[in-house]
Amino acid sequence: MRISTTIFFTDETITPVRLAHELEQRGFAGLYVPEHTHIPVGRETPSPSGGPLPREYGRTLDPFVALAQAAAVTERLTLGTGITLVAQHDPIALAKQVATLDHLSRGRLTLGVGFGWNVEEAADHGVAWARRRDIVRDRMALMRALWAEEPTPYEGEFGSVSASHAHPKPARKPRERAGTTPLTGPRTLIGGGAGPTLFSHITEYADGWLPIGGRGLTETIPRLREAWERAGRGPVDPQTVPYAVRPSPGKMAHYQELQIDEVVLQLPPGDEAEVLRTLDDYAQYL
Repeated sequence: MRISTTIFFTDETITPVRLAHELEQRGFAGLYVPEHTHIPVGRETPSPSGGPLPREYGRTLDPFVALAQAAAVTERLTLGTGITLVAQHDPIALAKQVATLDHLSRGRLTLGVGFGWNVEEAADHGVAWARRRDIVRDRMALMRALWAEEPTPYEGEFGSVSASHAHPKPARKPRERAGTTPLTGPRTLIGGGAGPTLFSHITEYADGWLPIGGRGLTETIPRLREAWERAGRGPVDPQTVPYAVRPSPGKMAHYQELQIDEVVLQLPPGDEAEVLRTLDDYAQYL
């Protein structure tokens, strides 16, 4: 089981270069980072944790810039977004960012995709909250057209692109899907709560699921596999990667019993000393 990590990089934390170097030297598998462009002061949306919104949410570094730094000083460490708020991006520009980082890291990128929780942040980007899942689906399809081997047009409800020369291409080979075009792009995982709507998105345009906290997987993983098989996505099973996990020996043993291939452990948004102490503690799970 690969042990990766995630952290809220901010202007007050350990740097991406320092952490990436330490992770690779210590034998950790990967580094994932979240995304928030800004947090409106007048926010009325409840915090995901239910309490006051932690300070780091409003100070996050740009994930693609941070991961590019991490890629430049490592050879094996995988890199991921946890998650990219796709609805808040221009899809043509985002397709270029994703493909460039995947190319420069020699295929080490995982694109974590999410729909967001902060209504006010999304509104500043012009996102109609009730349609955000449809927007993400549409923008992912547009990006897949740009990542295709041959110039491919796309006409969608929320955007379009003419058949275009668009390089570099993501390093990962297209994945076959029954009755439709192959799935292009880097390894793609979608975050969110279990249910038919989320699973339909995963089976349509992703390689698997990024469940925050990783609770209830004994019941939900079989349901995802059933949806995957109905969509004709076999014979390879969907990947399930528990994310932002606060580890314990019992919890990690449970993931191994479920044949989970990768777990992403939460690091504190702290300075170098605090983060390295946490890595020392997490070394028991390697």
